Amino acid sequence: MIQDRRPSASPETDTRGASANPLPYAIELWNRQRTAPERIIARAANAALARAIFQAAKVEHPDRRILLRRGCQVVIETD
Repeated sequence: MIQDRRPSASPETDTRGASANPLPYAIELWNRQRTAPERIIARAANAALARAIFQAAKVEHPDRRILLRRGCQVVIETD
């Protein structure tokens, strides 16, 4: 039997060796002063799920700033 000595690919890296985030969308709840994120409410694997979580967060926190991000890009935010 011939043993393969190549390093196995990590589940957190793609074929190019770059970091692959399985949950690229983040829904952030900001502090009441709207100056910084207070916490991440949830992470999601796809845009449809992320938007549904964002809508639910808006209902639960109507007076707070909420951002939906994909990496550093803001996809949508409350007014």
